[in-house]
Amino acid sequence: MIIANNVSKKFGSLFALNDFSVTCNKGECIALIGPNGSGKTTFIKTILGMVVCDSGFITFNGSNIKNDWQYRSRIGYMPQIGRYPENMTIGQVLDMMKDIRKSAQQQILDEDLINLFNLKPLMNKRMRTLSGGTRQKVSAALAFLFNPEVLILDEPTAGLDPVSSEILKEKIIAEKQKGKLVLITSHILSELDDLVTQVIYMQDGILCFHKTISQLTEDTGQAKLAKAIAHVMQKQ
Repeated sequence: MIIANNVSKKFGSLFALNDFSVTCNKGECIALIGPNGSGKTTFIKTILGMVVCDSGFITFNGSNIKNDWQYRSRIGYMPQIGRYPENMTIGQVLDMMKDIRKSAQQQILDEDLINLFNLKPLMNKRMRTLSGGTRQKVSAALAFLFNPEVLILDEPTAGLDPVSSEILKEKIIAEKQKGKLVLITSHILSELDDLVTQVIYMQDGILCFHKTISQLTEDTGQAKLAKAIAHVMQKQ
């Protein structure tokens, strides 16, 4: 579904992505893991068309994204830190996005997270008054709202209380079971144990490995993702 072919991107003399190739298919929940500065955010922004690669290319359902900006309407993106017009209310932000995405209005909107996070009573609250956790809930609700084929979630549980975190995890699992592709980053690897089916590990813009969870468990003898990753990196 999403294929990166020998993608490279430099910022000055620094390679953020260095001949990076990976294939991400439907029905998978893939953890994108690596230390700070490993290239995860650059890769995400390249998929979204926010960063243009210096060489190589990315395809979405077989089409080069460079020639087809409309593919973005099929992606739901949840940034690590959601930034919204501070004077707008939650309801106004949601309505603004619905208006921007008019072409998606023929679809049935997915308001599960709006309801599960109990956001409806808060619709008149202005964004500047919200806690970090409530902002995160708004970001999650927006990412899922238009029934996208692909979900890209950057540290999605950061700032969420335990109950809300479990609600979001259950929603991610449900969407993966519908055949959607989910790409998810998190520094808290224990959060990913029940979610992910594959792991992409990056370092210094280079792909270190891309394995299924079963392959990773077999190779390391570790059932928990954090211990498996630690085992692999100690061997390198």
